[in-house]
Amino acid sequence: MDSSILIIVLSMSVLISYAFDLFSSRFKIPSVLLLLLLGVLTRQATGYFDVQVPYINTILPTLGTLGLILVVLEGGLDLELHAEKLSVLRRTLLASLLSIIGGTLLMAGVLYLLLNDSFYRCLIAALPFSIISSAVAIPSVSNLSLDKQEFVVYESAFASILGVMAYNFLLLSRNSVFGAVWLFTRDTLVMALLSLGCCFLLLYLIGRINHRIKFLPIISVLFLVYALAEIYHLSSLLLILIFGLFLNNTELFIRGRLSEILKNDLFEKELDQLKNLTAEGSFVVRTFFFLIFGYAAVPRELIDLDAIIVSSLFIGIIIAWRWVTLKLTYKGPPKPLLWIAPRGLTTILLYLNIPEDLRLLGFREGIAMLVVVLSSVVVMAGVLGYKGQAAE
Repeated sequence: MDSSILIIVLSMSVLISYAFDLFSSRFKIPSVLLLLLLGVLTRQATGYFDVQVPYINTILPTLGTLGLILVVLEGGLDLELHAEKLSVLRRTLLASLLSIIGGTLLMAGVLYLLLNDSFYRCLIAALPFSIISSAVAIPSVSNLSLDKQEFVVYESAFASILGVMAYNFLLLSRNSVFGAVWLFTRDTLVMALLSLGCCFLLLYLIGRINHRIKFLPIISVLFLVYALAEIYHLSSLLLILIFGLFLNNTELFIRGRLSEILKNDLFEKELDQLKNLTAEGSFVVRTFFFLIFGYAAVPRELIDLDAIIVSSLFIGIIIAWRWVTLKLTYKGPPKPLLWIAPRGLTTILLYLNIPEDLRLLGFREGIAMLVVVLSSVVVMAGVLGYKGQAAE
C-alpha cells in the first residue's frame, strides 16, 4: 500500500472516530458500536476491491494490551483517595468484586449446562464477560448526577484491575488452587513493592527532566515494565493502577523533606498535561482496536443462532446480577445504573488471550462481539429511556 494512502486511511480513521465521539455524546449512541460497524463495512469494501490487510491477528492483541494499560492509567489518574471518598471507594470496590465473582459463576453455569465441558474451562470462558468497560460506561453517564458518575468511574476502574487479576489467578490454578493462592499472593506483593519503587523513581525523574518531551518517555517506561512483568506472569496491571493513584494523590504520599526532593509542587502543575496525554493516547488506541476488531469479525458468525442465544443469555445474567449488586452497594434507585453494564476492550482482550488448550469446544467465536454490541445497545436504550423519564 502506498504510504500516502496509508496516512490518509489512518488520519481519516481518527477523524471519523472523533466525529463518532461527538455524535455519541449528543445522541447517546456508544461510539464503540459505530466503530465496530465501520470496521465490518471496511471488511466488505476491502473484500470487494480485493485488498488484504495483513497481520490482523498480531495487531489486535497488541493494540488491546496498549489500550488496556492506558485505560487503567487513565482510571487511576481519575481516582482521588480522600477521606470523604472512602465510602464510595468501598462500595464501588465491593460492586466490582460482586459483579466479577457472581457474573462469572452464573455465566459459567450456563456454559456448563449447554456445552457439558469442565467447569474450570467454563469459568475461564465466562470471566471476560463479567468485566464492565470504562471506555463505554463513563461517557454514558456524563449527563447524570455527580454521585452516579462517581460510582461508575470508580467501579469500572476497579473492574479492569480485578478482572485481569482474577483471570491470571484462574490460569495459575490450572493444576492446584492452593499453589495458585501462594503464587498469586507472592506475585501481587512483589508487584506492589516494585510498583511503589517505580512510582518514586518516575516521580523523581519527572521533577528532574527539563526536556520539553517529558511524559512520553515515562509512559514508555511503564509499558516496558508492564511487558517484563507479563513475561514473568506478575500482576502487571497493578503497577499501572498504583502509578496512576500515586500521581493523582501525591499529597498523601509525598510530604515534608521528601516533597522537596521529588519537587512535588512542580509536578502537580503538570499533572493535567499527563492526564490529557493519557486520555488522547487511549482514544487513539481504542479507535484502531475496535475498528480492527470489527474488521476481523466474520459476518456469518454474528448471525449464528447458537451465538445469538448464548449472547442473549449472558446479557440477561449481566443485567439481573447487576440489579442485585446495585441493591447491595448503591445508595439510591438502581436506574439508570442498572442498564450501564457494557462490555468492551478488556472483555475482548481477555477472550482473545485464552490459551488454545483451555478454549471451550462449541463456544461460538461471534459471542464476544455480540455481547459487546448488545450490552452497548442496552446502555443506549437505558440512558435514552431515563432521559425521557427525567424530562416528563
